[in-house]
Amino acid sequence: MREPGPEAGALEPGTRLPPLEIEITPTLIVAGAMASRDYQDVHHDAELARRRGSPDIFMNILTANGLVGRYVTDHFGPDAVLRKVAIRLGAPNHPGDTMVLTGTVEEVDGDTAEVRVVGTNGVGRHVTGTVTVTVPSGRAG
Repeated sequence: MREPGPEAGALEPGTRLPPLEIEITPTLIVAGAMASRDYQDVHHDAELARRRGSPDIFMNILTANGLVGRYVTDHFGPDAVLRKVAIRLGAPNHPGDTMVLTGTVEEVDGDTAEVRVVGTNGVGRHVTGTVTVTVPSGRAG
């Protein structure tokens, strides 16, 4: 986990979260799929993934969802509570690439914020979505 930065916990519209680079490794892809009980072969068998038209194995949506949640809670700290994570996948994450997550606080209502998150890789946008997070009022902006 990254240590919260000077803006950590700031619940103000327009606040930008610092980017987070995540190296996409075969281990990350396979471990994420297995941890979420997603045994689809395209997430762990490179040869079968190629037969299905992919250049290699690729990350599943549940791993991407977890990384998006982690990104937001890393910024707002260990007391932050995820209320909703709504994402959509785009370009696949393949081994050897790097995904860069960025985020912006869009709306604030009391101690709850909606954060827009985008994750890009060498092909394009891997994930886009919004995260609703509550930060204890002692930490709010």
